[in-house]
Amino acid sequence: MNIISTFFIGLLFGLGLIISGMVNPAKVQNFLDLAGSWDPSLAFVMGGAIAIALPGYRWVRGRSQPLLSDKFQWPTSTSLDAKLIGGAALFGIGWGLGGLCPGPALTVFSSGAMPILLFVIAMIAGIIAAGMLSRR
Repeated sequence: MNIISTFFIGLLFGLGLIISGMVNPAKVQNFLDLAGSWDPSLAFVMGGAIAIALPGYRWVRGRSQPLLSDKFQWPTSTSLDAKLIGGAALFGIGWGLGGLCPGPALTVFSSGAMPILLFVIAMIAGIIAAGMLSRR
């Protein structure tokens, strides 16, 4: 049951990314270009996501157990360290330069477009490199 629900949640998430335009690198880059051809439409996507997620998050936090698991797996660390800040900076730089973040990139990966394929390959290489560096 868990894998089936995970599949449908991922499918719904991917559909939302497609409908919102988050899979279009030009749209994302125009959203980030405040001094040029700024496109504010993704701010409405973010506002809609917050409006839906906030009540859901509050509802979940009030439960003693998740619906499809035995226990919650909440993050335990609350500190800001160089690894977290550096990772966030790299994520933001990659998002701004490439116009995609991992979710939308994986959503349109099956299109076979060469820039998307290269982006996903670079993303996987970065994940592997980060794993290797963190083990040192």
